Amino acid sequence: MKALYLTHPQVRMDPAVPVPLWRLSEEGRERAEAFAARRIVPAGTFVFSSRETKALELAEIVAAQAGTPVLADHLMGENDRSATGFLPPALFEETADRFFAEPEESIDGWEKAADAQRRIVETVLAALRSVPPDTSVIFCGHGAVGTLLKCHLGGRKIARSEDQSRHGHRGGGNAFVFDLAGTELHTEWMAMEDLPDEWWR
Repeated sequence: MKALYLTHPQVRMDPAVPVPLWRLSEEGRERAEAFAARRIVPAGTFVFSSRETKALELAEIVAAQAGTPVLADHLMGENDRSATGFLPPALFEETADRFFAEPEESIDGWEKAADAQRRIVETVLAALRSVPPDTSVIFCGHGAVGTLLKCHLGGRKIARSEDQSRHGHRGGGNAFVFDLAGTELHTEWMAMEDLPDEWWR
């Protein structure tokens, strides 16, 4: 069995709403539902999720297919960007570049990349230890912390070049596969539509 990290697809961006409360857009929900309709999530899969609304909406769709509850943890949330709140896309991309390039620095008050990496790695490893043997696992989360997790699993330096936007679907909804011990990366980012049917074997 394997573990899967899956990021939420497209969201409804609303500057008047705190980012953690953003919901999936119509396109994002359609992609999530199409992913579940492929029936490639084994029954009994453990589904862990960030508590942010967009990730929870994805997790609920996935867990319904697995026939299991969603196990949500705020420590699986995206890197804390509350110091700046919503940023226009161009400024966000510029700030995200700095976030990855200077992992030991707080960029404009954002959570440090190194701190966010430690948080997501520790939380994922703790979750994996709670899962019975021979059980597939899916983590529903976010692009930045997912990238930081992938860097750790792959033994790679934190870098924006590892980000989902550089490898998978530009709108999110990407995944990578890793082992249940949390020690080995098995794939790079790929769009959820491109995930092999038997990813968990």
